[in-house]
Order: sequence, then structure tokens, then C-alpha cells
Amino acid sequence: MKDKDLYYVDLFSGSGGLTLGFEEAGFKNVFSIDSESSFCDTYEKNFPSHKLIRGNVESLSKGDILELVRGKNVDVVVGGPPCQGFSIAGNIGRRFLEDPRNHLFKEFVRYVKIIKPKYFVMENVARLYTHNRGSTRDEILNTFISIGYENVECKILNSADYGVPQTRKRVIFIGSRDGKNILFPTPSYTEYRTVKDAIGDLPVINSGEDSKVPNHIAMNHSVAMLDKMRHVKDGGNRNDIPAEIRPQTGDARKYIRYNSSKPSVTVTGDMRKVFHYDNNRALTVRELARIQTYPDSFVFLGTSSSQQQQVGNSVPPLMAEAIAKQIKLQLVGRNK
Repeated sequence: MKDKDLYYVDLFSGSGGLTLGFEEAGFKNVFSIDSESSFCDTYEKNFPSHKLIRGNVESLSKGDILELVRGKNVDVVVGGPPCQGFSIAGNIGRRFLEDPRNHLFKEFVRYVKIIKPKYFVMENVARLYTHNRGSTRDEILNTFISIGYENVECKILNSADYGVPQTRKRVIFIGSRDGKNILFPTPSYTEYRTVKDAIGDLPVINSGEDSKVPNHIAMNHSVAMLDKMRHVKDGGNRNDIPAEIRPQTGDARKYIRYNSSKPSVTVTGDMRKVFHYDNNRALTVRELARIQTYPDSFVFLGTSSSQQQQVGNSVPPLMAEAIAKQIKLQLVGRNK
């Protein structure tokens, strides 16, 4: 008996980290949507057969969404609503849903309510789990329950547990429409992959140099910056820099050097002041993409800063694939 096709919709798709994970697990894309132009350029370059909507999620009416679905039984809606409204600095006791910055979360809920997928997967920053002493987490869970998802659970996952050479903790919400038990992927790596494992075979380049590998172009650092970084040892930090030229900053994520024998620190949209473990430069977009587990065949478009944001904002594809495979097992079991 031929396996049933499994379909997903990708909201806030960005450059396509979740997309790639679900594709590798065998799901088929119905449509994706994102509003950032350069992110969309990258998405279309790498997923030319997908239906990508360039625009804000608010711009699609219920009729528009149903027309895009075109009668398909969508198995999963996935996405990571932008997390600016999830700041830990908010007043304790203020309801999450009352914060206007969180309107994009409400849009995610709106799409799920309209599409009625068998499952949804929502990803966000780990601090959301404990925000407002856990009341934000409860609000989110109860919101999905109120639209018909009988079983909704959330868990903090570390990408390093799934073969990603990076310590990246994210909260994952998974909901099932028929109350089916929620199963998260079991960690498959006890010995973590390191930064050197991920990028050690790429061509050696110095500050300002290019290579023949797509997106492997080194940032052109100033003489002053190069002078600072040459003092920082493998795995070291700003304290390695002589006091007379040491930057006066309290940000522990700046002026550090990757530890070649450990997973990377969390990749964000700006890694300019985190240095290669061996070369005096920041990592290239290709190296950051390797750490996020994008294949070298995946090409990023746009300015250098936009490319870094695209990589940093992504769900690591290998972690997304682990989640997708677990949901696929539950869906296949449902159809037997």
C-alpha cells in the first residue's frame, strides 16, 4: 500500500529552516508565507517549486487561506512567530495576549483555526517557557485548547541533542487536534558535534578574502579589531585582550572565540564579534550555515548582514527534521 502524502503549511518561513527539515522528512509543502524580501529571495532560490506568499500573514483573509489550501487535508502547520513581544523585561503579571507586540502569535492561532491541521508545531525562544512565571506558557497552551486542540504540550529542546553542532535551546509547542498523545523526538546524540567537526574542512580564508564556496566570504575587519582578536585564544574571551585595548563592554557574547572542541554558542543574526577558533576573523555565512546544518547546496541571497540574519533566525534543519520525523510516525500510525 502506497504511503499517504503528508502536507504542511509554513508560516513565517524565513529562509526555510523548518521547511528543509519537513521536506527531508518527506512532507509536501502546500504554501509558505514571509514578509522579508531578501529572506523570500533565498527561499525561492532553494525551493523553486513551492508556493511562497510574499507578504504579511495579516494580509490573507480566511477565504484566501482556504483557497491556498484548495481542499487538501493539511497534516501540520509549522512556524515560529517573531519573538520581540516575548521579552523577559515585561511587567510580571501582564497577560501575554494583551501585549500588542504578540499579534503575530494570534495570527499563527488564526491560521491553525482556519486550516484545522491534524498537528501544529510552533517554535520560539526558550525563555518563553518561564516568562511571567510560567503564565505565558499557560496562556499559549489554553489558547490552542480553546480552538479545538485537545492535547497541547511544550518542551525545551536543545539542538545539540539532534546532531546540530550548536547549543541552541528552543521551546517547541506541539498540538494534536484529536487528543492523540504528543511525542517529542528522543535525543539521538550523546557525544555532541563540535564547531571544528562542522567547518574544519572549508577552505582557509583570512579577513576580507573570498573563496569559491558559495557564501564563504570573510568579513573585512579593521586593523584595530584584528589587533584585539589576535590575543583571544581558542575558546577564550575578552579577558584575553590586553587591558589597554580591551573593549569596555559587558556583553559576554562579544569578543569571544569559538571553542573548536565544543558545540557552537547559539547562532544569532549578528555574530561579527565571535571569532573563528583558528583564523582571525568572524565566521562566514557558509560557516554559520554549516553550524545550523544547512547543506552547502543551500545558497543565501541578499546583503551579508541579511544573510547572517536569515541563518541566525532559522530553526536548524536537522532539528526540524527530527521533529518532523516524530510527527510523521504519529501520523502514519493514525492511518494504519
